[in-house]
Amino acid sequence: MNMSKSTPSNHPTLVTPRDVARHYLGDVVYGANDGIITTFAVAAGVAGANLSPAVVLILGGANLLADGFSMGASNFLSVRSAAAVERLEADSISEPFALKHGFATFLAFVVAGSVPLLAFAFPLGGLDPFSVTVVLTLATLFVVGAARTFVTRGRWWIEGAEMFAVGATAAAVAYGVGALLAGIVP
Repeated sequence: MNMSKSTPSNHPTLVTPRDVARHYLGDVVYGANDGIITTFAVAAGVAGANLSPAVVLILGGANLLADGFSMGASNFLSVRSAAAVERLEADSISEPFALKHGFATFLAFVVAGSVPLLAFAFPLGGLDPFSVTVVLTLATLFVVGAARTFVTRGRWWIEGAEMFAVGATAAAVAYGVGALLAGIVP
């Protein structure tokens, strides 16, 4: 890592934009991935159950804010807990900015998680909103996965495909459950 300076708490000083990106990468990927997948799961479940598109916006919006807040708050508590353990163990690097990590997770969740709702919020002529959502969601998963390589220096197509595969699998499960439950529940 290019984080050469340290603060008195032994926490690295984030000198360059790449340092900041590396430091918060896990929070952003975690939040974006979960935001896209859980919001798309709502859309896929609603489509699988043949419910009204308005239900996608209502449930998707509720998911964005409630689950996004939960993810951010959970990350905040996780980082604080890990920092408390590190302080007890001696000279470990401590993370004093748990709130920033939580906010990064929340922001990534809400921004990326909004993508599956776009086609329902802003319909495109005669196009099926769910079909558009599928394309937008899978493309966003790939782009977020590939974007990790700006920090990790991995192969963009492999990291994009990895996130694409995880998201597509989760989406298929959500659609299948929606279709199954629609056939069971009156």
